[in-house]
Amino acid sequence: MATIHDVASRAGLSVTTVSRVLNNRGYISEATRKKVFEIMDEIGYQPNEIARSLLRKQSNIIGLIIPNVSHPFFGELADHVEDFAYQSGYKILLCNSQMDPVKEKDYIEMLKRNRVAGIIMGSHTLDVDFYRNLHSPIVTIDRQIDNEIPFIASDNYLGGQLATELLIRSGCRKIAHVCGNLELDLLANKRSDAFADIVEKFGIQHITIQTDMNVFDQLQYKGIIDRLLEEHPDVDGIFATSDIIAAFAVKGCHRAGKRVPEDVRIVGYDDVNAASWMIPEITSVKQPIAEIGRLAVELIRKQIDGEPFTAANVLPVELKERSTS
Repeated sequence: MATIHDVASRAGLSVTTVSRVLNNRGYISEATRKKVFEIMDEIGYQPNEIARSLLRKQSNIIGLIIPNVSHPFFGELADHVEDFAYQSGYKILLCNSQMDPVKEKDYIEMLKRNRVAGIIMGSHTLDVDFYRNLHSPIVTIDRQIDNEIPFIASDNYLGGQLATELLIRSGCRKIAHVCGNLELDLLANKRSDAFADIVEKFGIQHITIQTDMNVFDQLQYKGIIDRLLEEHPDVDGIFATSDIIAAFAVKGCHRAGKRVPEDVRIVGYDDVNAASWMIPEITSVKQPIAEIGRLAVELIRKQIDGEPFTAANVLPVELKERSTS
């Protein structure tokens, strides 16, 4: 098996110079850089990433912890994070916590042992002190831990306002809001705050129904929607906190013999790709998922390089009106 010493010998360079090429440190002429990589290809040398990470005290890997990889929002987010990370010279280690605090803690400890360059947190089941004490570049998605750790969120309050006002403007007089469990300390709860404020402002009858603590467990959605329509048959509008819940609402209305949007108007949230694939196409509040992914990687990089960064990053949302409203 070829070694770094073989590369140095063939190139007529010192091992130190070859190491500087591999680690992109110090000034190296383009001719020298090209020569080293050509010889690496010729003799089949592959750098030992583990050894390099030990030497640098960090790897070129970014950990991404999300609650449910099968959820369309997090699947699309992971896709964008991986793409932007790769463009920036990093690889992604994907961890699927499934809203299990024991599993989430195990993943974080694993990432620390592997000296990852940073951690992007999309799953938040642990106390905030645990994240504060990581002593590693970290970015949180949709949760503010403190004033020093950067977070990214869409404008959740505006999103909830846009969705609720659309339903009222469309003539809805009894609106149901189906959301995640509000005991979770997430910035997404501001969608529900906006809903409550707007229906109160316009004097609209309303009901709010929360999921259990595992907000991404899709098995519960059917029962929630069926009970809602059975117990409140006069509901004529539904604001769902995700496009998946909105899709279950469309199917639930069909089972109950209610037409969408003639009898019940429905608005989702996220605007994942599948929202426009459905029949009828789902009206949704669009989160800038690609920009969230890009910014998450950028904030990790800035922390690694010691560059200034903005801790609070709230991105704009947009209402996408389609067939369900």
